[in-house]
Amino acid sequence: MSSANDRGVAAEAVLGKAYDAALMKRLWTFVRPHWKLLVLALALMPVGVGFELAQPYLLKIAIDGYIAASTPHTDGLGVLALGYVALVLSQSGAMFAQLYCLQLLGQRSMHDLRLATYRHVLGQRAAFFDRVPVGRLLTRMTNDVEAINEMFASGVVTLVADVVKLVAIVVMMLVLNAELTLVTFIVLPPLIVLVNWSRRVMRTSFRQIRVKLAAMNAFVAEHLSGIKVIQLFRRERRAHNSYSAINRDYRDAYLGAIRADASMYAGVEALGVVAVACVAYWAGGRIHDGALTVGLVVAFIQYIDKFFLPVRDLSAKYTVMQSAMAGAERITTLLDTSEPDAPSRPQHSDADTGPIEGAPALAFETVDFAYRPSEPVLRSVSLDVPRGRTVAVVGVTGSGKSTLIKLLTRLYEPQSGTVRLGGRDVRDLPAEELRRRVTVVSQDVFLFAGTVRENVELGLPVGTPDAAARVEAALHRVGADQLLERRGRDADEPVAERGANFSAGERQLIAFARALVRDPEVLVLDEATAHVDPELEELIEGALTELMRDRTTLVIAHRLSTIRNADEIVVMSAGRIVERGTHDELVARGGTYAALERTFSRTH
Repeated sequence: MSSANDRGVAAEAVLGKAYDAALMKRLWTFVRPHWKLLVLALALMPVGVGFELAQPYLLKIAIDGYIAASTPHTDGLGVLALGYVALVLSQSGAMFAQLYCLQLLGQRSMHDLRLATYRHVLGQRAAFFDRVPVGRLLTRMTNDVEAINEMFASGVVTLVADVVKLVAIVVMMLVLNAELTLVTFIVLPPLIVLVNWSRRVMRTSFRQIRVKLAAMNAFVAEHLSGIKVIQLFRRERRAHNSYSAINRDYRDAYLGAIRADASMYAGVEALGVVAVACVAYWAGGRIHDGALTVGLVVAFIQYIDKFFLPVRDLSAKYTVMQSAMAGAERITTLLDTSEPDAPSRPQHSDADTGPIEGAPALAFETVDFAYRPSEPVLRSVSLDVPRGRTVAVVGVTGSGKSTLIKLLTRLYEPQSGTVRLGGRDVRDLPAEELRRRVTVVSQDVFLFAGTVRENVELGLPVGTPDAAARVEAALHRVGADQLLERRGRDADEPVAERGANFSAGERQLIAFARALVRDPEVLVLDEATAHVDPELEELIEGALTELMRDRTTLVIAHRLSTIRNADEIVVMSAGRIVERGTHDELVARGGTYAALERTFSRTH
């Protein structure tokens, strides 16, 4: 567990550039459908900048032409005041429209990105989820997407706006007075040094923050998953202390970023004041000489303030861009992962995929499989299950019996050999058809939050016209309607997350109804009765009988009643079939099954 967490933490530590053209090109795929919003935002950018930069110039006219003129007068000053107010309102309107478009663009683009990521993850095979923790996938689809969305609100586009604004301010200052402009930019060298220092410190700090955050998330996820063990062994205080240490490291990782951000803000503010002081000092004597006017100096001071304002916010925008690029890199890496679930082999569109007459319902032909290359799980397994028959597969834990089901449903692919359904290679069947014809009921029943009806309807194709009647019939046939009547409810009984408001046996009955409503060609019971409530045992036995009636059934079970009634019992050990026959035959043989049977008898 710790090594997996360490790998996850190391993955979070990787940082790219604050701007990566290749990643932006990938993100453009999701922005492109909403390009009109981007064009509108970019068009509004110079409009807003123009309205803003016209304000100091209008103030210069008011001061030089009216307030500080050789003969001060107020005729027309009211019109200038109204014009100034109009410029402020126009700037506010343009800024509102621009930010609205950017936020809307970000939300719509990230909506598409989240859907694409979710659809991609759903399409991956089971082996993918064995390697990638669910918590990391959730982070990709939530935190990382939100980091990219933040880039639209206060990242790359606003940085472009800032650059346009800074260039426009410099042009205006040069047009007004080149000499004062040069005096103003005496502070540029220390400003550049400050910005570069802050960027380096924040990059280092940001990397540490991501490492500590990944470690904290991994710790919390692991300990909350194992909360029962922690409580049973009274390890709450130790867990709290460990979390406190990680949390402290995470807090301290921010110190560098806080120091750089504070230094950046204070330093830029101070340099702005120094620039104003230099302009005031230089302009003092020249105003008396008539070389400069009061209005010009006031306008310059306003332009200086507007110049340093976006520079003060640069550190925050750098952090946003760094986080967005890191999130984009991780999401694109996920989207580039290609382990498709049960891809079909190329075939003619009119190819027959139905059962071949006379072929067994199921067949495993010399199948080899290993989850890890050096650890084989199945070794040359061959097994036929005739139509309408019930075959039970038994064996100790790790013998490979559950792996047969995973290969049959193509959650995994065999390294060699062939798995057939109705005589057809399962690789030639579309995944949707294969999993419609084969239904698995396992011991760990997963119910989704919603209602009983909605959980049973999972077994039906979307839009089935008689879905309600079929759900009611399935619930009745497995006896689940009796269960709901005890609660005084019907099929619309609410189901809590993971079915927490139902017992294990009650969840099993609902799973039987879900399988029955699907009416599969082949039913697979993967230790489906391993955990049965004693008070529901008779009801579940009856439901099993109804579910298996006139159906090809492959059973992996520990309950003797199911095993004894099977037409054939297959015994597996170390990935091989070591015995097969009826219950009585295998008991009389006195081999592996007989030993298992004695163990079952003692435990049941």
